Amino acid sequence: MVSASLELLREQWIRAKYERQEFIYPEKQEPYSAGYREGFLWKRGRDNGQFLSRKFVLTEREGALKYFNRNDAKEPKAVMKIEHLNATFQPAKIGHPHGLQVTYLKDNSTRNIFIYHEDGKEIVDWFNALRAARFHYLQVAFPGASDADLVPKLSRNYLKEGYMEKTGPKQTEGFRKRWFTMDDRRLMYFKDPLDAFARGEVFIGSKESGYTVLHGFPPSTQGHHWPHGITIVTPDRKFLFACETESDQREWVAAFQKAVDRPMLPQEYAGEGGGRPAAWKGSQLPAAVTTLDPVPLQWRRTSSINLSECGWRTTDTGLTVARRRGPVDGGAPAS
Repeated sequence: MVSASLELLREQWIRAKYERQEFIYPEKQEPYSAGYREGFLWKRGRDNGQFLSRKFVLTEREGALKYFNRNDAKEPKAVMKIEHLNATFQPAKIGHPHGLQVTYLKDNSTRNIFIYHEDGKEIVDWFNALRAARFHYLQVAFPGASDADLVPKLSRNYLKEGYMEKTGPKQTEGFRKRWFTMDDRRLMYFKDPLDAFARGEVFIGSKESGYTVLHGFPPSTQGHHWPHGITIVTPDRKFLFACETESDQREWVAAFQKAVDRPMLPQEYAGEGGGRPAAWKGSQLPAAVTTLDPVPLQWRRTSSINLSECGWRTTDTGLTVARRRGPVDGGAPAS
């Protein structure tokens, strides 16, 4: 079954190629390749949960996406740096077929915003404009990289999302139901799927660094309401989770195992480039930790952490973004 987000992208890809002929006439790519875009999108309020119309401005010259609370506001409510920005379609989570989740850094924490537009072309143009801006940024940041190397880094989808139960570090507290998001090696948990900030997160390293994923709970584990357990063993402690169904358990184990089986990159040890420190409670690494030291692991509050995008490992389901003013790849989108 084709997901709603893939249906939207496929429809707009077909219309772009055959109806609007954007692949033939590069000037028709202006809405997402000009380096500047502004317009109004429906944005979910952080505290009240209401969707209100907000003005958004994307400017490659400043390397940022901004939004304004009032039409006449001179200063933006938020500035999202292209360097740390990701966009992924989330129609089911947001409750709209054109729903888009954007993540960026705010005060050294990962911030989620949820937006949509009634017009499918408009939201896909915004999605491609963000990807194009990231493409041009990455071309400058990594001048020796090929286009094929950069395209997977334009945006990423989450490996797995859903509800599980978790307990605390002493494993004597009761299990609580939380929403979890697996973003490459980062497992974040939220009280609600549409929360602006995660309650905490954990970094999942490779088996070579002492990480293991196990089915079930340790002996004598109590307090869980759901029967299907998962234990993640790290160099510092064990993390216990409970799934409602056996199929959920299998899917989560597969997602965790994918991270554990993949060798870690140097920047994943260092907390630089692909991912910032993923385990310390503070925003600074201790002086004793060198750039090659594995980062110890524990849950931490995301209000005091320093994060960046990590991983860049996802299936590219969006429209291929070409170089500025260049032709768009005429191949079909990935399924």
